[in-house]
Amino acid sequence: MKTIDTPLDGTGLRVGIVAGRFNDFVSNNLVDGTRARLVAMGVADDDVDLAWVAGAFEVPLAARAMAESGRYDAVVCLGAVIRGETPHFDYVAGEAASGIMRAGHDTGVPVVFGVLTTDTIEQAMERADVDRGDKGADCADAAVEMARLLAALRS
Repeated sequence: MKTIDTPLDGTGLRVGIVAGRFNDFVSNNLVDGTRARLVAMGVADDDVDLAWVAGAFEVPLAARAMAESGRYDAVVCLGAVIRGETPHFDYVAGEAASGIMRAGHDTGVPVVFGVLTTDTIEQAMERADVDRGDKGADCADAAVEMARLLAALRS
């Protein structure tokens, strides 16, 4: 059996980031963690573009536009949907997840789901904190891994 294993080396990759402004006190930390990890893996800061959108519901459309542009090897989607007292959470979280998945599937570009879906603000802050949860860094790892893997599979 041949194993296809790719390094977490972002050298030469171009990465788009889409972040939701709603709950930006969480999204800002996710962006910071993603950018720092991308740079640590060799992605040049000039090869990272950040697009802000209103909230998690709008993330998939911007992610799809980035993926379709041909300028990016991967797109990272960031945001936070925090459960409240209405069913709004279920609709926004579900549609964001579905739309982000479709953007990747339909374009063939890795589109990484980094929209936190939590019950409390405290849970969101812990997961976004670059010193504790650092889900932004996890998303950067997934973006580089998938970009390298797809390149290997397609060659």
